[in-house]
Amino acid sequence: MKNNPYTVAVIGGGPAGLMAAEVLIQGGVRVELYDAMPTVGRKFLMAGKGGMNITHAEPVDDFLSRYGARRAQLQPLLDGFGPDALREWVHGLGISTFVGSSGRVFPADMKAAPLLRAWLHRLREAGVRFHMRHRWCGWADESPDEKIIPLRFDTERGEVTAHVDAVVLALGGGSWARLGSDGAWVPLLVQRGISVAPLRPANCGFDTGWSPHFSEKFAGQPLKSVSVSFTDAAGHCHSRRGDLMVTASGVEGGPIYALSAMLRDEIAARGEAVIYLDLVPGKNLPRVMAEVCHPRGSRSMSSHLQSRANIRGVQSGLLRELLPRADFDHPERLASAIKSLPLRLIAPRPLDEAISSAGGVVFEVLDEHLMVRTQPGVFCAGEMLDWEAPTGGYLLTACFASGRHAGRGVVDWLECRHHSDGGKIKLNTPNKIHSAS
Repeated sequence: MKNNPYTVAVIGGGPAGLMAAEVLIQGGVRVELYDAMPTVGRKFLMAGKGGMNITHAEPVDDFLSRYGARRAQLQPLLDGFGPDALREWVHGLGISTFVGSSGRVFPADMKAAPLLRAWLHRLREAGVRFHMRHRWCGWADESPDEKIIPLRFDTERGEVTAHVDAVVLALGGGSWARLGSDGAWVPLLVQRGISVAPLRPANCGFDTGWSPHFSEKFAGQPLKSVSVSFTDAAGHCHSRRGDLMVTASGVEGGPIYALSAMLRDEIAARGEAVIYLDLVPGKNLPRVMAEVCHPRGSRSMSSHLQSRANIRGVQSGLLRELLPRADFDHPERLASAIKSLPLRLIAPRPLDEAISSAGGVVFEVLDEHLMVRTQPGVFCAGEMLDWEAPTGGYLLTACFASGRHAGRGVVDWLECRHHSDGGKIKLNTPNKIHSAS
């Protein structure tokens, strides 16, 4: 739409909101981006502190399978802007990428800040206007023009109102509230009759009920290269290998995050979930059995396990914490436990500690363009939608893709509105923000 007088508000300055803003400004509309925080992209920057994992280079079908029950809803979005397209887009910002040994894709310098700086420069140059410290607090009184959407914001100078032709809500989930994703938008949408699935922790750690002795001695220590297995209610066994971290209250880490959705739901249904730890996944049971059964002479059991099976430190502590004392006098039981140590999980960690959140605006209330069916001109994108995925680039990719999809949806919707008005566009001044009376 050339010389388009329409104005669209994007609320939320994370990857989904910024991508929607980019598509909209390219479509010729005026874009006003609002965020409650002093700067945009705060969670994006935090996620990049350990190495900015942008996306994943695995085969497409494997990639799509990571979205579980919401694969069908997310696939059209990812077909339009998947891992390859995302990498090309990053390259267009002057940032090169590489594929790590695990298939994860990173910027060459592993950092998020240069990418965000380049992106924000491009958006500002294109004309996107940013309004920081503007916390969205819902809809204002109905506008005399039913086609105009009135929005309210709390700011440092009091409440202000903006009137726009359409809005993209990209408000994030409910984790990491200090970075802006606090879920405060949920009641605002529910009050408008928009169905929102409860926000729940995803990619999170779990409580185990450690004894005070174990917690004090081993909290903060890693369990290197272990295998974690869980059997779901249907009898399917799921295994992940990697490093875990013992926390004061339980465990966290990549393998746990990858299984967290199933573990969380199991606890909700049954009150607990039992996982099995293979402390030496590189050795089979007969080999471990032979090592444990080897005569130990006058050595202590701890020294014996350390010298024969490389079980030491936190691994040895786990065995003492979780096994009956009598099992140390039965080599067969001890060897079996080293290969399959049951660990009972009793609760996920709180939502605000999670890497991401499940739940959000359900897809059933949205059309194929991510517009709320009962709220013309209101689109949703990003983590505030009802989906979840493991870490590894899947979260970011879907946020980018949904923001792009929503942005294109707005442009198409405004085009249809323009034509339905007989091609006569009535200019308005929705970009003017004024204090609410």
